[in-house]
Amino acid sequence: MSRIRTGRTVAGEREKHRRAEARRRSAGYFDYGLLFFIIFLVAFGLVMLYSTSSYVASVNYGDSAYYLKRQFAFALLGLGIMFIVSRVPYHFWYRFAFAVFAVSLLLNVMVLFVGQSSNGSQRWLAIGPIRFQPSELAKVSVIIFVSYIVSRAPRKMAKFSNVVKVFALMLPMIGLVAYSNLSTGIIVAGIVFILLFVASPKYKDFIAIILLAAAGAAVFLMTFSYRLERVKVWLHPESNPDKAYQTIQGLYAIGSGGLFGKGLGESLQKLSKVPEPQNDMIFSIICEELGLFGAICIILLFVLLIWRLMLIANNTQDLFGSLLVIGIMAHIALQVTLNIAVATNSMPNTGITLPFISYGGSSLLILLGEMGIALSVSRGIHLVDLNSELPRNKS
Repeated sequence: MSRIRTGRTVAGEREKHRRAEARRRSAGYFDYGLLFFIIFLVAFGLVMLYSTSSYVASVNYGDSAYYLKRQFAFALLGLGIMFIVSRVPYHFWYRFAFAVFAVSLLLNVMVLFVGQSSNGSQRWLAIGPIRFQPSELAKVSVIIFVSYIVSRAPRKMAKFSNVVKVFALMLPMIGLVAYSNLSTGIIVAGIVFILLFVASPKYKDFIAIILLAAAGAAVFLMTFSYRLERVKVWLHPESNPDKAYQTIQGLYAIGSGGLFGKGLGESLQKLSKVPEPQNDMIFSIICEELGLFGAICIILLFVLLIWRLMLIANNTQDLFGSLLVIGIMAHIALQVTLNIAVATNSMPNTGITLPFISYGGSSLLILLGEMGIALSVSRGIHLVDLNSELPRNKS
């Protein structure tokens, strides 16, 4: 009897050990690959920011590291926000989706009345010493709210009329953002479109939305003559050298970089040739200093970042988490594509930053906050199913 009891005790201890090990392995997953790409892009962004802005900062502020110091402070704050958000269960955003969207909508309305202007654009709000762009917050609020709406009733997305209703619900936010910042409005509309496209099983119906969007864009351009003039400048930059000055100088920078570039810090176009080289046109300076090889490496880094997000979205336990990550992925992909398209004159010039690399505190904080949400979703992925992993002990 004692031997039988001893055998059962040993078998029981082994069973407990196997179950404890399986619980440890199935407790959760953290995407360290995504974290690596985020940190690398932020670090690379700081290096390129100093390289592109040191001359302008020295001339304007007497400190070549002026922009670097500010961006470094935002990066530290953003990484802290990312860490905190990554520890918050992502279902928290499900409960407060409407509140986040409502606050974002209110802040974008306030920009119309009490917003501050810079370079001829009224896009900023100031609360004491804090100055930020509510249009950046609109991106993440739309991601959360649309994910919430779709995940509440996913089967309703099979009816195209319900898809149109959700898109129509987002139009006030899209219109408010586009009024003060057209490029950001395009990104917000693109995020909504991609989320609804993924959620709906009827892909052909989205051709109607694309046609309606094209018609709306045409009406918008005809209504605002200065927008139409920008299109004309884009089509014939050589005929409008004054108005297309930034684009032409950016193309000179890209062309002069060659295959491997002039070397880090050796750009000539950043020396008062390309206006605000640390912002929208930073990709042009990257091409000049690091060449085609460096540009391809940066694009590949963004592709790898999007790939990691796609893996998380495909392996998430619920629809809400998957849509959150798809929305973040859409944001990054759209913004990178539009920035590079503007830098290479593949589309009309409009102010849009290169994620993690261009100068801008609001943009960097929101992007790192979104990465925190994606990392939080990744924690919900279980690598091992406890019940299927462990066979029952027959002894």
